[in-house]
Amino acid sequence: MIKSMNKNVYLKRTSKKGLGVFAARDIKDGEIVESAPVLVFTPTDRKNLEKTPLSHYIYPWRSTRGAALAFGYGSIYNHSYSPNADWKQNFKTQCMVYRAIRPIKKDEEITVNYNGEPEDQSPIDWFEVEK
Repeated sequence: MIKSMNKNVYLKRTSKKGLGVFAARDIKDGEIVESAPVLVFTPTDRKNLEKTPLSHYIYPWRSTRGAALAFGYGSIYNHSYSPNADWKQNFKTQCMVYRAIRPIKKDEEITVNYNGEPEDQSPIDWFEVEK
């Protein structure tokens, strides 16, 4: 376990997905898990980033059609088609906000759907997903 300044979460290596973000305490449905500042990249920068290992850690930044790298644990949350959290972009504060969409138990991995909507079952073509 890797300790965190964020009292809600910690990092731990998973058996199949590398590092994951886990609940350090019980988290209520609707509660903000983390608000992560982002570094926003232009569309040109995004194309260049997509050729590097950072491509696995960036989000599309919808207001600019560029990309964003979330700080904190924002770029480490693993994907699930049955997530327990979702993420929203706050363009005004340039943050990614991660919120529980159901109660999350202490020591449970916190996952999000990389498609942007918790119920979106669309294939993700840039990495292999376990269903």
